[in-house]
Amino acid sequence: MFDRWYASALQSKLGRPFVHLLFGARQTGKSTLLNSLMPEDVLRFNLADPHERSRHLANPGEFAQACRSLPSDRKGQFVFVDEAQSVPSIFDAVQMLYDADKSRWRFVLCGSSARKLRLTGANLLPGRSFVHHLFPLTLAEQPVKEARLAHAATPLPFPWSDGNAAKHPFPAWDLLTRLAYGGLPGIVTADQQDRAGLLRGYAFVHLEEEIRREALVRDWGAFVRFLQLAAAESGQILNYANISQEAGISQPTVKGYYQLLEDMFVGVRVSAYAKSPRKNLLATPKFLFFDLGVRHAAAGLNPSPDLVKANPGAVFEQWVGIELWNRLQYLGGGKLYHQRTRDGAEVDFIIEQRGRLTPIEVKWTENPSVSDARHLLAFLNEKPKEAKHGYVICRCPRPLQLHEQITALPWFCL
Repeated sequence: MFDRWYASALQSKLGRPFVHLLFGARQTGKSTLLNSLMPEDVLRFNLADPHERSRHLANPGEFAQACRSLPSDRKGQFVFVDEAQSVPSIFDAVQMLYDADKSRWRFVLCGSSARKLRLTGANLLPGRSFVHHLFPLTLAEQPVKEARLAHAATPLPFPWSDGNAAKHPFPAWDLLTRLAYGGLPGIVTADQQDRAGLLRGYAFVHLEEEIRREALVRDWGAFVRFLQLAAAESGQILNYANISQEAGISQPTVKGYYQLLEDMFVGVRVSAYAKSPRKNLLATPKFLFFDLGVRHAAAGLNPSPDLVKANPGAVFEQWVGIELWNRLQYLGGGKLYHQRTRDGAEVDFIIEQRGRLTPIEVKWTENPSVSDARHLLAFLNEKPKEAKHGYVICRCPRPLQLHEQITALPWFCL
């Protein structure tokens, strides 16, 4: 059993008498994590099983009947519903039971899509629930393979350090392997010769078949073309017009498909930072696939280190963005932005956290210089009160002071 960084935080919250909702893409390890934190006698409903899902859709009252059958003299009995979005009426039943007796049951609902819940106006139990998210593995869960790389104390505003490192981490990988295969737990623990095939299977079974079932996409060929283009364009600023033209679908449809990917937790938008005196800023967000291995497979590419070597800088920038996004979501209260002007000046990522702005540039180089930070310095000059220091994330072997306001950090110091 490997450790997840979020496990301790989630376990402490599960002890509180509220309904708990855990969302995340398929195969991020939601069910495995929850099963490890709940007692063995938990009442389980696996709605990923077509037979069980059909039974509850046909008889919505069965869920409440099963819960009431548990001994009434025991408090805090766990009830776990996997893929709860498959039967939205479950949420109404949970509210009814919870409001009737807040101490008798401890409901834990898990889901890999918010689309059906949003479209049906499902009851997400406001005021009664904690909402959690689980993502692919972060550096805190999967150590660096290169023994020569010492994990330096990070000056970035993240509370991860060696003192918080997992006692049972996932297998260590080098950077190139991470960029090639991503961070899904099942892929990380698979044999190397199986990883590419598993990722292609994920792209077909989940990103195609599951999305088709969830969304009732009518023009399936157009959606498959969109998916491949969206994956290939991951990490870049969204260009609805280009995708529309190449996929042969309207721009409103393109926007709806991107929303679908977000609802399925397989992609995120990184908004453009607009609080600037500059007048020539682009307002369009970037879009990142949630996992690089899945991104490669969905784009019709063969996930491998050789693939990454063909264009390592762009893939490395995406990896940094995914890592920053996931950590900020776990911490709560932080936001991730990017900034680009119409003439091409760009800050790859901007962290906004507790009133502080931290601009970040991502470079593939092992030998960073102050010229790599020129856009960071411009941003710092524009925001002297909120932004005090910027960082160049790269492949240098140790932290380097490039300027009094700029530090180059090795990727493993994130």
